[in-house]
Amino acid sequence: MKKIVLFLVFISAIASAQTAKGVKIAYIDMEYILEKVPDYAEAINQLEQKAQNWKKEIEAKRTELTTLKESLKTERILLTKELIEEREEEIAYFEKELLDYQEKKFGPRGDLIVQKSVLVKPIQDQIFTIVQDVAEQKKYDFVFDRASDLTMLFADKKYDISDLVVKKLTTSQKREEMSKKQLKALEAKEALEAAKEAQDENPAIAERQRILDEKKAAREKLLEERQKAIEDKKLQAAEKRKKLLEERDAKKNGTVIEKEVPTGEAATEKVDAVASDKIIPTEKKLTPEEIKQKAIDQRNKKIEERKKALDEKKKKMAEERAAAMKAKEQKTEKKE
Repeated sequence: MKKIVLFLVFISAIASAQTAKGVKIAYIDMEYILEKVPDYAEAINQLEQKAQNWKKEIEAKRTELTTLKESLKTERILLTKELIEEREEEIAYFEKELLDYQEKKFGPRGDLIVQKSVLVKPIQDQIFTIVQDVAEQKKYDFVFDRASDLTMLFADKKYDISDLVVKKLTTSQKREEMSKKQLKALEAKEALEAAKEAQDENPAIAERQRILDEKKAAREKLLEERQKAIEDKKLQAAEKRKKLLEERDAKKNGTVIEKEVPTGEAATEKVDAVASDKIIPTEKKLTPEEIKQKAIDQRNKKIEERKKALDEKKKKMAEERAAAMKAKEQKTEKKE
């Protein structure tokens, strides 16, 4: 009764503080969590088997004691006073030995309680660490254990974080068997889940974050389009300058550079036309085969230059996207 009164007083004080300062409270069920841990369940099962064997031994000793008592009761009339006292002392000693054995195995400080405590402590320590992490992450001011001596008269399920603790405990045990790549993927997943949980807890924050993400996406898209337009203009200007330089060099050498080199039969006809009509006489005239090969070489050169410019453009866009993603991740980590 005293515990209940103290608990009610404590809860009243917390409720008052919660009203005034927005105190956050949660609770766990230690017994429920332990039942969900496979290693603990297996160890408890083995301990239970030991307890059953101890109970069988106690029952056998109790049966033997009953037999001794019944035997004395039947034979008492035939025994002398000294034999009766000797038999009674034997029964008393046997009875005391049975009680001591029962106390040793099932008493408050018996083997069953001690071995169970040894099994529970490492897991409890791990659970307490996880509870502290969850409390810091979710800004809880108090976390109770409903399985403890502190009686909880009522607890709303929405404040129960036992399943969350079980999930993190299972994940923590699996981490030891994971590779670095798997750990990195798991951490990324946990970060996303944590961000989603934080947003779900506060709809206003979730809506504000959604608006910010949409604005950021629109801004990044606009910047990308502008950058693409600038790169296109730079590429066109570079091609134009290069073409002017090639035409100037061609004039100096006594040849005229074709603006566009078609493929197939059209290319052959155009080269023939150039060979017959458009070649300015120089000290050394080019044969039709040489003119054709030169046109092909110039076309291949332009193709290679365009390919190189496109590769540089793709590389730059990839670097910009990577930088944007890194900035976004850093911003998310700062928020957390």
